[in-house]
Amino acid sequence: QSTWGVYVPCIYVLNKIDQISIQELDIIYKIPHCVPISAHNKWNFDDLLEKLWEYLDLIRIYTKPKGQLPDYSQPVVLRSEHCTVEDFCNKIHKTIMKEYKYALVWGTSAKHRPQNCGKEHLLHDEDVIQIIKK
Repeated sequence: QSTWGVYVPCIYVLNKIDQISIQELDIIYKIPHCVPISAHNKWNFDDLLEKLWEYLDLIRIYTKPKGQLPDYSQPVVLRSEHCTVEDFCNKIHKTIMKEYKYALVWGTSAKHRPQNCGKEHLLHDEDVIQIIKK
């Protein structure tokens, strides 16, 4: 933070890479915070999406209804600084914590598969969670 305000990270999206040489593209790739794309040819959109997730510091949490397979089609998206089980529950609905008993978590944040977790447990990107109510 400076005396002028808050620093907000940005990404420079440089379009029309289909109209430059490979040598010029190599130079552009060395520029910090830049993602070269071709909107017309839909080139490099995956890199842009990856960079957006990285800069916005987002994580995806998947839900698993009891007795069913995890739903990988619609993750709950959280900021990585707000990624406890309680944050997840509040993102879905504010009343869930009133009935919360514990959560079963699968993924890199869990030591066991599944792990019985309390509301303070920190979730990682692409964890799967099942909420058990009282």
